[in-house]
Amino acid sequence: MKVFTITGLIIGLTAGFLYWYFIGCNTGTCAITGQWHTSSLYGAVMGGLLGNFSYDLKKKKSEKTAE
Repeated sequence: MKVFTITGLIIGLTAGFLYWYFIGCNTGTCAITGQWHTSSLYGAVMGGLLGNFSYDLKKKKSEKTAE
């Protein structure tokens, strides 16, 4: 479980930073994409949640096939 969550965190962190760098808010007034650290943190949280969710799906699928 930790591998999926940590991998999701790293991918999300990188994606959040890259989103800020290439697309982000030019005025700096946007709540999430206005600064690099908020965009990266949001990406890390979303990536971690997605990684944890994918682990749960894999676990349910393996339990279902074991029956």
